[in-house]
Amino acid sequence: MSNAALSEFVEATAKEFGVPGVTVGVWADGRAAFASHGVTSIDHPLPVDENTLFQVGSATKTFTATALMRLVAEGRVDLDAPVRRYVPELVLADEEAADAITVMNLLNHTSGLGWNIIVDTGDGDDALAAFVGRLAELELVGAPGDRASYSQAAYNLLGRVLENVTGLTYERAVASLLFEPLGLSNSFFGTADVMTRRFAVGHNADEDGELAVAKEWRLTRGNNPGGGLASSAADMLAWARFQLGDGRTENGERLLPAGLLHRMRERTVELRGSNLGDGFGICWFLREVDGVRTIEHGGSANGQFAELVIVPERNFAVVVMSNAGPAGIPCNRSVVRRALEHYLGVVDKDPEPLPYDEARAREVVGDYENDAMTLAVATDGAELTIAVTIKPEIRAAADFEMPADYEPAALGLLPGDGDEFIVTAGGLQGQRGFFSRDAAGSVVGIDLGGRLFSLATTPSA
Repeated sequence: MSNAALSEFVEATAKEFGVPGVTVGVWADGRAAFASHGVTSIDHPLPVDENTLFQVGSATKTFTATALMRLVAEGRVDLDAPVRRYVPELVLADEEAADAITVMNLLNHTSGLGWNIIVDTGDGDDALAAFVGRLAELELVGAPGDRASYSQAAYNLLGRVLENVTGLTYERAVASLLFEPLGLSNSFFGTADVMTRRFAVGHNADEDGELAVAKEWRLTRGNNPGGGLASSAADMLAWARFQLGDGRTENGERLLPAGLLHRMRERTVELRGSNLGDGFGICWFLREVDGVRTIEHGGSANGQFAELVIVPERNFAVVVMSNAGPAGIPCNRSVVRRALEHYLGVVDKDPEPLPYDEARAREVVGDYENDAMTLAVATDGAELTIAVTIKPEIRAAADFEMPADYEPAALGLLPGDGDEFIVTAGGLQGQRGFFSRDAAGSVVGIDLGGRLFSLATTPSA
């Protein structure tokens, strides 16, 4: 694909999904290609290019994990050690769990920690310590090591490991361990750094369905390890190239032994029924697409979305960042799929759902919740739908603007045991998950986006 053809496709895709700004980077055949379309903001528009900063959301976790692996290589952190060795101040609602959780449990989302606590602990250098000091408020969704459930809080806790071991703030530790040696000069956590560069703002649909600028630009500082990075397509593609390599920088400096870097791609735990992957490595989602193995991580912020997909066996990577919700998710997926098909001949298709079955539908309807969100699964007798909302009490208590809810969209059950599903419409189109059951066979939970939501209520009729 020529640069012109890539640019044409990116432009057409952005227009199709109504996204103001999109930037794409591709590493293929030993060279980089970039294409961008649109503007940073509909209110104060500037052209987007490969150096424009976007929030990469949870793709930040790949930096947190790799920084930890540098400390492992230096013998300063043991993956199998209890996290309390490095964060002795940790207190959880379950003291046995607090003693048992290992560094690896945090890295591969098997800690049993719930998704997150919504709290702003300020912008001071103690923000992360204060966040960790609130973790006793967090729900535990299982015993350490029992199962995978994606946790933002776990990665924020890993950030505290970095702080305590290095004696630096999390942001300074990541800069010294990764950004500086890799020459990632367009990657920042602080708003003061970002505001001096060209950066994208997020957009969400208002009550009339029109896009409006998302007023809360960044996460709280206590959430930086799990999702606070702003970066460019150029830097993210350079990051992907490091992950494709042998642990050395472009100038030959060794940051990680090749074996330790590549160990991050090895499956540590199964992930069932998710479009994100079929397992976790160390941080990375691992997925097989049309017979080819990928390592991936996406991310979302307030009206901004990022997707990073790497194919180690083909020396290939693609990064996509966009600035509108919820359309940014299907927009990014469309670009990734086109890139995989064009450059590698790899076809990524959604599975076909089964025809609607009233009896099976009635088994799964209900409200499911985690710390901050509710998933409402309902049926009108003709189709299943799923809606994702932030809990009203969480939204009311927050002193910052939160992302918009996802309105009800069609959901279809998949072949097999009938408990796996795919969302077939709306902003979550293509997202997959599964319903879990207790020993008696009753549905008691739902996994979506790698996160467990427990059954709260079932319909009365």
